[in-house]
Amino acid sequence: MSDLVNVLVVLAVIGLVIARQLRATQVGGGRWWLIPGVMIVLAVRGGGLIDSHHHDEAIALFAAELAVGAVMGIAWAASTRMWTKADGAVWSQGTKATITVWVLGIALRAGLYGVAAARGVHQGSGSILLAVAVTLLIRSGVLLVRAQSLSPSYRTAS
Repeated sequence: MSDLVNVLVVLAVIGLVIARQLRATQVGGGRWWLIPGVMIVLAVRGGGLIDSHHHDEAIALFAAELAVGAVMGIAWAASTRMWTKADGAVWSQGTKATITVWVLGIALRAGLYGVAAARGVHQGSGSILLAVAVTLLIRSGVLLVRAQSLSPSYRTAS
């Protein structure tokens, strides 16, 4: 898959995610892993995650990209407001802090790409796909854990 298609997929997913986080959404559902899963498949299938001409530097930058994605997912989930409605359903909504997390995460990623460019290390769009997928998976996982602590362990009367 071409880098342009990968970038378009990332932009579409980020747009969808940002739009969803700005409005209240119910936490849960059985397919929270689907979009990140597809992104991981696309990233790995596309290949070129590691620049073979700068192997060690490329691995270090790739690891840093994944670490930024993981920290961003945790911070994003931590900055999300969550509440339980009368029916026991758990809802979430991003806050101003969530937007700050996104801005800082994008700035850190841009910095990593700047370092890569300065060192002559090629970073394909697959690394972006994978890092965003990691961010989404971790954020969703943390929200599900938080939701379990908020939702009652019994069924509420309707």
